[in-house]
Amino acid sequence: MLRDPIQEGLARGWQVIDAASLAQGQDYEADVCIVGTGAGGGVSAEMLTKAGLKVILVEEGPLKSSRDFRMKEADAYPQLYQESAARKTRDKSINILQGRCVGGSTTVNWTSSFRTPETTLAHWRTKQGLAAYTASALRPWFEAMEARLSIAPWQVPPNRNNALLSLGAEKLGIPWAAIRRNVSGCWNIGYCGMGCPTNAKQSMLVTTIPAALDAGATLLVNAQAVRLVRPDAAQGRATAHLEVTPRPGASTAGLRHRIRARHFVLAAGAIGSPALLLRSEAPDPHSVLGRRTFLHPTVISAALMADPVNAHAGAPQTIFSDHYLDTLPIDGPMGFKLEAPPLHPVIFATTMAGYGEQHAALMREFNHTHVQLALLRDGFHADSPGGRVMLRDDGSPVLDYPLTDFVFDGVRRAYLAMAEIQFAAGAKRVLPIHEHAGMYTSWQQARQGIGELSLKPLSTRIVSAHVMGGCAMSSDPRQGVVDGAGRHHQWGDVSVLDGSLFPTSIGANPQLSIYAIVARLASALASELTGKKPPATI
Repeated sequence: MLRDPIQEGLARGWQVIDAASLAQGQDYEADVCIVGTGAGGGVSAEMLTKAGLKVILVEEGPLKSSRDFRMKEADAYPQLYQESAARKTRDKSINILQGRCVGGSTTVNWTSSFRTPETTLAHWRTKQGLAAYTASALRPWFEAMEARLSIAPWQVPPNRNNALLSLGAEKLGIPWAAIRRNVSGCWNIGYCGMGCPTNAKQSMLVTTIPAALDAGATLLVNAQAVRLVRPDAAQGRATAHLEVTPRPGASTAGLRHRIRARHFVLAAGAIGSPALLLRSEAPDPHSVLGRRTFLHPTVISAALMADPVNAHAGAPQTIFSDHYLDTLPIDGPMGFKLEAPPLHPVIFATTMAGYGEQHAALMREFNHTHVQLALLRDGFHADSPGGRVMLRDDGSPVLDYPLTDFVFDGVRRAYLAMAEIQFAAGAKRVLPIHEHAGMYTSWQQARQGIGELSLKPLSTRIVSAHVMGGCAMSSDPRQGVVDGAGRHHQWGDVSVLDGSLFPTSIGANPQLSIYAIVARLASALASELTGKKPPATI
């Protein structure tokens, strides 16, 4: 029988409190309160607890473990994702996949691990005044997190879905490479997006969060961070506190709990962290809070192959190509990264275009379908300002992300690139995922058809699993919410330590960038709060 480290930890006496089960409001005190348990929150929690600080973590979602991960989409999406994996931008034109559980998106992502590209860091140094963000300065933190989370080249041959990307690219002379993954003892099942049933994925759920809990941290689950309340001598508040309520839908949802702390770390993700500051009416003298939120807008191309592909089986993303990033200037037309994602029936059915018999016919080709995706690199050009996190009337967040001609120019080029590679790999038919695209039977036909497509919001199917920005760091308060250390420019007892720090998109899957950058910043924060030498690594 497989070990279940979560159940073992609970049996050891971890301090885990379910806010939905509390009968009355509670007060808690800590040195540091961390909101969110994903990549940023998990790394921060381990570093700060091991420095000797009393830490309490607040997680909106539930605590699940490998015994709950049954490789079923119908279970996983409502339990583990924001808005049951149906979170959308304000105009409903982009579907956003984000985790909402202990471990956050690291519990449900596909394990792809890339260091921050040097071109991205150079842009930050030039445009944001972040002189300390060099490859050499970050290298030891990347190395430390790669060792901590077993990030290494994937030695198993790629599944056919990924192999077709490399095959087509090879025939066209397009460079490609293998993706490094954060796994240990992976069974090569392919259901990473539904939670790892074997605990092979080295997510925060099975690494840093257990380490923090073993070191004495407290975890509050099913708990929604409502707002930060500032010190006010006139009202008898000597320290700030976080107001927390049970998750929406809980029978005790009207209760309010308070967490007082010396310092608050916001790690609720690049929609959740800006939203919390907005609800808290944080100072925003230069109107930068929630703005410049980036997505790597992602488009998909499906190809029907003569032989079975079985894209649901085997490690989900193991091959990539940066050819269409490397051959364009970073501040020029929108470049894109190519990868081959996994395919599962619900995601396939809800993403594919068409209705009735047309849609049913596509579903019958499920096992013969190869898919590629293109991650568009947003945020580096004046015509790519990203989106803005806003609040609905009930205080819940929504991202407004306008799709412009600049974005659609990148979309068209991405459709063309993917179709050409798929035909080179032997595709019989290629279908860009667009409401009005045809089922093209040759590269020549695809080139003409894609060139004539009307690219508009909603008809062009766009998704994203990478949300970045909204609390951008900059040495200049006029350009950023926080400084280069992640410290809020106006509120000195608040740090933002997650992907919302990024002033642009990364141009690669962002989890490893979050791990390394947050480790560096959390180490410095631990030193400041304890007065001791900062830990070199976790």
